[in-house]
Amino acid sequence: MILHIHRLEKSDQGLLGALLIEAAIFCITLEPSDTFIKPGNYHCVRFHGVKWPNTFEIIVPGHSAVLFHAGCVVADTKGCVLLGATAGKLRGDRAVLNSGETFRRFLEATAKQQWLSLFVSDNFY
Repeated sequence: MILHIHRLEKSDQGLLGALLIEAAIFCITLEPSDTFIKPGNYHCVRFHGVKWPNTFEIIVPGHSAVLFHAGCVVADTKGCVLLGATAGKLRGDRAVLNSGETFRRFLEATAKQQWLSLFVSDNFY
């Protein structure tokens, strides 16, 4: 399965992008502005941890536990990628909304996968 994060907006409140699964828009992403994930190709593997018992880890050289997970604002990312249905504001901060349900749908869409291919691109204006 091939995923693509197409980053569209950069600000001091994070990087917003669109996550495509098999070339179809799936959701909105939010990452910290100082992300560990540079544009390029990545391998993702199934991850089982205490806080996130079922997700995928993006294999980023020099870093560990860079995950896809639920959360709304950059403070929730801890260097990871948040998934949400739409972009918006939460208490004045840039946010992805309906993240819990969107993350659940992501897990359903990837349920049969043990690994994923991820391409990350920037397209800031």
